[in-house]
Amino acid sequence: MRMKEQPLPLPTDENISEIDVSDEMRTSFLEYAVSVIHARALPDARDGLKPVQRRILFQMDQMGLRPDKGHVKSQRVVGEVMGKLHPHGDSAIYDALVRLAQPFNLRVPLIDGHGNFGSLDDGPAAARYTEARLAPAAMDLVGGLDEDTVNFVPNYDNQFMQPEVLPAAFPQLLVNGASGIAVGMATNIAPHNLSETIAAACHLLAHPDATTEDLMRFVPGPDLPEGGVIVGLDGIKEAYETGRGSFRTRAKVTTERVTARKMGLVVTELPYMVGPEKVIEKIKEHVSAGRLKGISSVQNLTDRIHGLRLVIEVKNGFNPEAVLQQLYQRTPLEGSFSINAVALVEGQPRTMGLKDMLRVFLDHRVSVTRRRCEYRLGKYSDRLHLVEGLLIAVLDIDDVIAIIRSSDSVDIARTRLQTAFDLSELQANHILELRLRRLTKFSRLELESERDELANNIAQLQEILASQALLHDMVTGELRDVATRLGTPRRTLLLAAAGTEAVAAQGSSDAALAAALPATGRGTKGLALEIADEPCTVVLCAHGALARVEGADPLEVGPRAAHDGWKALLPSTVRSQVAVVTADGMAHRIEVVDLPALPRFETGLSFAAATPAQLLIHSDSPAVGLLDPQAATIMAMGTARGVVKRLKADVLQRDHWEVIALDDGDSLVGFAPAEDDAELVFITSDAQLLRTPAAKVRPQGRSAGGMAGINLAPGAQAIGFWVVDAIDEAAVVTVAAAEGALPGTGQTTVKVTPFALYPQKGRGTQGVRVQRFLKGEDRLDIAWVGARSPRAASADGSPVTLPGEDPRRDGSGSPLSFAIAYLG
Repeated sequence: MRMKEQPLPLPTDENISEIDVSDEMRTSFLEYAVSVIHARALPDARDGLKPVQRRILFQMDQMGLRPDKGHVKSQRVVGEVMGKLHPHGDSAIYDALVRLAQPFNLRVPLIDGHGNFGSLDDGPAAARYTEARLAPAAMDLVGGLDEDTVNFVPNYDNQFMQPEVLPAAFPQLLVNGASGIAVGMATNIAPHNLSETIAAACHLLAHPDATTEDLMRFVPGPDLPEGGVIVGLDGIKEAYETGRGSFRTRAKVTTERVTARKMGLVVTELPYMVGPEKVIEKIKEHVSAGRLKGISSVQNLTDRIHGLRLVIEVKNGFNPEAVLQQLYQRTPLEGSFSINAVALVEGQPRTMGLKDMLRVFLDHRVSVTRRRCEYRLGKYSDRLHLVEGLLIAVLDIDDVIAIIRSSDSVDIARTRLQTAFDLSELQANHILELRLRRLTKFSRLELESERDELANNIAQLQEILASQALLHDMVTGELRDVATRLGTPRRTLLLAAAGTEAVAAQGSSDAALAAALPATGRGTKGLALEIADEPCTVVLCAHGALARVEGADPLEVGPRAAHDGWKALLPSTVRSQVAVVTADGMAHRIEVVDLPALPRFETGLSFAAATPAQLLIHSDSPAVGLLDPQAATIMAMGTARGVVKRLKADVLQRDHWEVIALDDGDSLVGFAPAEDDAELVFITSDAQLLRTPAAKVRPQGRSAGGMAGINLAPGAQAIGFWVVDAIDEAAVVTVAAAEGALPGTGQTTVKVTPFALYPQKGRGTQGVRVQRFLKGEDRLDIAWVGARSPRAASADGSPVTLPGEDPRRDGSGSPLSFAIAYLG
């Protein structure tokens, strides 16, 4: 017989809870959000730390990993923190520990890392490979934990206690900034300079009604760990007022000559959290796509000694500043930083401006200082109570010993001591534990000294606790002490705008400001990327520097200051090449576009901005003349040993070549163009002048060593060589020196003579006397031959007045009041 199936029993109402799904989701999500906000993502405004960061620093302090101790494996720290305080996984803890040790991430690192803690382009090594200990700055955050300065709360399983907040002796939230993403909110605070933030905090403590503008006199803007430049201050002011704002950051870039023929952009500081490899990658990407022009190569020359150095070579003919503007637009060399200052205040997330963040920190610091004073007051009072009891026992030690020996038990002895000497139970117990060695006369003096010191400390603490002003003075003094120990100069330059107007913050040097000005663009909006191939004149200045002036006619270079003479002028174009001839007989090819362009003024022309030729050609030998490698002009040159040579025109494709084969110890003293109808002139140290026709010196090839020019007397040498075209318009200037004086010193007389007075002589002769030496003179120190109205200048560039022309060919000179360094 088939049995009838029994229906399953229906559940009773006791086992079913009917809930609304929307309410459950809302409640669960809210609990999750609160947990993330409080336990993970947002820092506390008082110590500026997230829970995991606070637990790492506290546990390392408990482990004794202080700056004067050795490093330990990071894995050990992670294990201790995870097992006792933060059960959220080792990777989260290690990531937080690494950030606290990275100097490019924090303005003041809190952990001293040993090993590979990563870079801006690469991540850190595993925790088992790195080591860590607390940095000195971290000790100022955890200092005072053992003096009841903050509240302690249980850990996740109620087995250990941890601080609710650290004492924090400096405004950590502002100094190192913060970043984090919570649920429905996020925080992003830029790092600041420690000394500046402490100065602002001290000012706010003394002037509670101070405005944000007042505080910005001390904290003008963020101070990023890697330096760089902040462009525009309006966003910073808005962020300091409201807690929200943004600003632009730029790399610090200078324009330098990176090779003998190339200009380059040298990056020495990058925007916050931007690595050099990221910049290089973007540059190569845009150059390949044709979006960046004028760049020939990029090199990363960064090392541990010199720091960051990213060299971007600019192609010849391109304006470096225009190329830099392209880089700002298309690469991470310029970026933006958005401030969203959200932190926990009394457990609630709050958006705060500069004054609010400083106020919360100061309130916390005042509370920490008061609690520490109260703790120390209690400790000192307890100790004073015991010391007073010991003094009583020492003064009546015989009676104390008698009472103790006659007592049957410790309790009886304690009671009898309290009755006999009016002691408290604590004092009686302490006397019973007294060691016999404390009964000496010396111990009594120590106790009396300790009693007086304790009484003095107690009085001071009571006075501080009774006066808000004294408490604030104590807080201010401690803050300034931290600034003295940990403060560093500002690294980030602040610019009011992208043009020339710059506002350097306190602590910024003029040199740093000047170095960053090229990076501002100097009003470069609309700059042409390529430089036009326009006519110009290349100028070799009297002091050996090079420049180019617009206009191809050398005569148009026009008026100049008395101290700005030149050795040579060469017509050219901006996109052409010229060669600089040096005293060692070598010609060095350079690009005209690489020379500084000098503006032309109606009042004259100054060569102060010209670039020294030796830097351009990377040679220690001084420049003596200019040569157009493509021209058919015949050039003439003379050497210190009296050799003369005229050089045939010869087109070469080398970067440098020889123009004369010099003997050992010989050098060029002059180099200039010389056609057949010109006159070649030597002047020697023993005051001889040789004028000989250029036609008598046949042109030779590059490898020739020249021919006899002037016949030198024993011990004499040629001090100059010139080419004169217009005989009637030329003058000769000679300066005699005292007997035995070193070259360049001891000048005594100067003489100016018309060049036409000197007769022509044959090549290889001694010439004629150009100046008669007075008593005590034995040589010429400097000489010059050129157009009339010569100019003279001292070593510092000051003009020196020359006497009028002397019609005597071999006459003596006129006395000199100032030494002459340049003639022209």
